[in-house]
Amino acid sequence: MIRLPKDETKLMVAVHGWSGIVLGLLLYAVVLTGTAAVFAHEIGAWSAGHVETRSAFARPLDGIIRRLSAATPARYREAVNLFEIGDHRLGVYFHRDEMDGGKPIDRGIYYQLDGAGRVAKAVRGTGEEVFGPRNDDALSSFLVDTHVRLHVPNPWGLLLTGILGLAMLVAAISGVLIHRHLFKDIFTLRRNANPVLAERDRHSVAGSWSLPFAFVLAFTGSFFSFFGTVGMPVLAMAAFGGDVKALTETVYGNAATSDPRPVAIGDLDRLVADASRRAGAEPTFVAIENYGRADAAVTTYHPARAGGIEITTLLYDGATGRFVRVKPTIGTRPSAGGTLTGIMAPLHFGNFAGMLSKAVWFALGYAMCYVTLTGLRLWLARRREAMRSLEWLDRSVAIVGFGLPLALVVSAAAFLVAMPLGTAVYWTTTAFLIGSAIAIGAGFLSPSRLMLDRLLQAGTGLVMVLLPPLRLLTGGPNWLVALRATQPEIVAVDIALLVAGGWMTWRVARGRMGSVSLPAAAGRPVASAR
Repeated sequence: MIRLPKDETKLMVAVHGWSGIVLGLLLYAVVLTGTAAVFAHEIGAWSAGHVETRSAFARPLDGIIRRLSAATPARYREAVNLFEIGDHRLGVYFHRDEMDGGKPIDRGIYYQLDGAGRVAKAVRGTGEEVFGPRNDDALSSFLVDTHVRLHVPNPWGLLLTGILGLAMLVAAISGVLIHRHLFKDIFTLRRNANPVLAERDRHSVAGSWSLPFAFVLAFTGSFFSFFGTVGMPVLAMAAFGGDVKALTETVYGNAATSDPRPVAIGDLDRLVADASRRAGAEPTFVAIENYGRADAAVTTYHPARAGGIEITTLLYDGATGRFVRVKPTIGTRPSAGGTLTGIMAPLHFGNFAGMLSKAVWFALGYAMCYVTLTGLRLWLARRREAMRSLEWLDRSVAIVGFGLPLALVVSAAAFLVAMPLGTAVYWTTTAFLIGSAIAIGAGFLSPSRLMLDRLLQAGTGLVMVLLPPLRLLTGGPNWLVALRATQPEIVAVDIALLVAGGWMTWRVARGRMGSVSLPAAAGRPVASAR
């Protein structure tokens, strides 16, 4: 039971309300796309029809890297990154480090290989220029980029999402403080009360149960947003005279005596096999420093072991292929700070326990979306009698709350049509903008906000139901092929879309549009609910 003086309670109520109103719609967009991005890998496999299950690192790659090395200019052979792309295919990035106006960058050639190990595409430029969405992963990349920086150019996009994370933290803390009976409210659902009081109960229950998740999501999200944009430059200025490259090498590099003598790289196939045996899984990323030199170092990154959260990182001598040691995520020796940093990503994305943790994170993310949207609606309901000029904000909440899901599923439909044509990168984003324009137009033309809610939810449900057959019509694998290839996520996403879309359409048709649609006349009872 939490008790605050009357004046402090009023202050916390104001902080809680305005922190949600000022940034609530943007926060809703970040949380909604983040909830979908939890299953970005599965959505990518579903949308692109991936049926290959063998890891790219389970195939011979030593000869491929040596062949690519011979075809790559010497100035770009300072370092090599190996990683999976698409349907378990290999991406190889030969590059060197440079300084651009005092800012460290990398520049090189990014090779995208096909299933047979041949170069399907080679892109030259800086890391920011060559790494972008591909035709086969345009949809999942779009979801992740929307969540990470709302498609705002760096560093402003990361700063914006970091501020939104702090706003969520403020809302969560103030929400705890204004609950006079927190533990009682967790189980309080007055189903026979008037709509606004019933909605307040559902808002409190969903918010209370998801509080731990809100704290974790807000803290880890802010960490990722501010770490590179603010934290690293400030730390570099304080400890390294502003030299970000020196800081990066100290924190992430491998301390070793420089030996530039030309020496061929060791057997990468044998090295990867040994790393896979030690870590219990094939690597997801391999970094080679000082490629072709006597002081070459190879670092392999693997998923967390069963029951663990932090990824496994192994260090090898590049010239001999000899195992050196287990490497901490940050620094040269294990530390509490390094461990905390290492578990940030698994805690934020919920991928530390496979599909189980992802499902839990998805459910909690959905609850946070519900809490954000109902919080906005309740705030408006309390002020409807005194502030009738807020009709524009009420419609804006509907446009974002229900228009954003509509735009996302429209972009998914466009991806399915455009991917076989090779134009998915363009049409995924364009279709999202078209879907957003439709939602905004409906907001202006709908005779009432309730009708707007109905139209947007019905449109979202219908498009969701149409996505599975559209995937099949555009050449995607059927369920039998997917199951034979041990890719059940394709079937699971189809079923989820059919069930969710059918349920949403049925509720709209029956007039049960969801508890976030408060009656327009309701408002006065909430004022006495606090």
